[in-house]
Amino acid sequence: MKTHKKSLVSMADFSKEDLASILDLTKRIKSKPLSKSNILKNESVALIFAKPSLRTRVSFEVGVNQLGGSSITIRMDEISIGSRENVEDIAKVLSKYVKAIVIRTYEQKQISDLDKYSTVPVINALSNEEHPCQIVADLHTIKETFGKLAGLKIAYIGDGNNVAQSLIIGAALSDMNISLGCPEKYSPVPAFIKLAKKINPKIKIEIVKDPKVAAKNADVLYTDVWTSMGQEKEFKKRKKIFSNYQINDGLLKIAHKNAIVLHCLPAHKGQEITAKVFDQFSEVIYRQAENRLHAQKAILIRLLEG
Repeated sequence: MKTHKKSLVSMADFSKEDLASILDLTKRIKSKPLSKSNILKNESVALIFAKPSLRTRVSFEVGVNQLGGSSITIRMDEISIGSRENVEDIAKVLSKYVKAIVIRTYEQKQISDLDKYSTVPVINALSNEEHPCQIVADLHTIKETFGKLAGLKIAYIGDGNNVAQSLIIGAALSDMNISLGCPEKYSPVPAFIKLAKKINPKIKIEIVKDPKVAAKNADVLYTDVWTSMGQEKEFKKRKKIFSNYQINDGLLKIAHKNAIVLHCLPAHKGQEITAKVFDQFSEVIYRQAENRLHAQKAILIRLLEG
């Protein structure tokens, strides 16, 4: 991570040691939710939202509160980064008021620019390119289920979106093999594959068109919505293209017999996952959502500790 201050703009901001430390802290926080509860005493955290949110907003607000602080939620239309006010001024002013800035937006560049001028940690709570906070929670969920990460195979089925791209980096940092089953022209950006291979040349990373090939012997089957926020006009087109990219009984039979299914939510049952499979793995999926709270508290603590 950066030496002058630590931020989480990209999953690649973590080293393998950073991630291992945060996952260990996540485990300890989950066992004792109010541990280190005063690290944000008399401090505030700004939460900037350009996209709708349930899990991200609530988990961060609750997490900040449990760490002894308060959160200030700001809608993007209230500050209009880059139009009403330039990003440098916003970053420098907010840095005078708050201990950290959490931002959920469309453009990754907005987060990078905010981090460039901010003097407090900036946390990517989702962009069109990445979703690192989600992946930390996912990796914790997998580790608490299997007792390890190294050597496991995760199969991601569907759109090679922000979650998929951060997941590729997370797999590389965790010594996990990853296979992605994506339709043609809907694969992750090649730069993420290249970066993951640079981080960890020993693991297997494959992008395939056939979801059955991706799911073969997988320990974890993972999916996300076919149509992300901002892509609503493409829904009908995407529904047709992704119709065969569904986690169902057929894919489960191909995966490892003890495989689990993860979904970052919200889920559109009957599309990317059948209602039957969702219900079968609802415990671990809801636990995955719960772990957002514990993981984000761990992220905040590590970043604020410097």
